[in-house]
Amino acid sequence: MFNPIRNFKKPFWHYAAIASAIAWILILVLFTSTASAHVTVKPSQSATGAWETYTIKVPVEKDINTVKIALKIPEGVAFKQYRPVPDWNVELTTAEDGTVTAVTWTAEGAGIGPGEFQQFEFVAQNPGKPAELAWDAFQYYSDGSVVEWTGAEDSDRPHSLTVVSAAEGAADHTGSHGGTDAASGTTEDAGHDHSSTNESATADNTETSGSDSESSSSSASPSNESDSGSPAGTTALVLSACALLVSLVALGLTLRSRRK
Repeated sequence: MFNPIRNFKKPFWHYAAIASAIAWILILVLFTSTASAHVTVKPSQSATGAWETYTIKVPVEKDINTVKIALKIPEGVAFKQYRPVPDWNVELTTAEDGTVTAVTWTAEGAGIGPGEFQQFEFVAQNPGKPAELAWDAFQYYSDGSVVEWTGAEDSDRPHSLTVVSAAEGAADHTGSHGGTDAASGTTEDAGHDHSSTNESATADNTETSGSDSESSSSSASPSNESDSGSPAGTTALVLSACALLVSLVALGLTLRSRRK
C-alpha cells in the first residue's frame, strides 16, 4: 500500500541536507569575502624614529563605488608627504600647531568601483619610542553610507595596527630600510626609499583644511554604518557549526529512511 508519510519524509530530509550544506558553504564564503575586503595600512611593523612609507589599501566590499577615504594619523606620528594619485584630491587636516591629524582622499571622478581597490602612499616619521599605532579609517560610498574601520583586531571593522619597536628589536625591518648604528642604536635613513618619494610627492605640504565640515568628516565617527561590536570570527564559527550540525543530522535521517 502507498504510504504518503514515508514517501514525504524521504525527499524532505534529502533536500534539507542539501539546503543545510549549501547554507554552510555560503556562510564560509561570505565571511571570507568580508574579511578580505578590509581597509588596511602597511607595513604592520616598523622601527622607532624611522622615516616610513606607509600604504593604505582600499578595497570595495559593496556593489557601489567608494568615493572618499579619510585616515586619522595616530598621535606621535609626524606626517610629511603624500604621493599624488590621478583623479584623487588630497586634503590635510591640521591642528593649531600645524601637525597633520588626518588625511582625506576624495575622488574627482567615479572613484573605486565594485571588485576594485586603490592604494594611497604617504611618508611619515615614527615615534621615537616603541608604540602601537592604530590607523582609524572612514570609507565613504557613493550612496552616502560610511564604513568605520575603527574597531579592535577581532571586530567586524578592525583598524590596522603598526607595531613600532626599537631598532635592535626590528632586524627584519631595518634590513630593508637601512642599517642600524651600533653605537647610537638609531636607524640609518640612507637605505630608505624616502628620497624617491620626495621626487614624486607634491611640494606643498602646508595645505590645510579650509572647511570645518571636511575636518569633522575626517576625524569624527559617522553613524551611518558603525561597528557591530561582535567579533566576526566568533559569529562565523557559531553559524558554520550550527549549519554543519543540521546537515549531519539531516544526512543521518536520510540514510536511516532509505534503510527502512
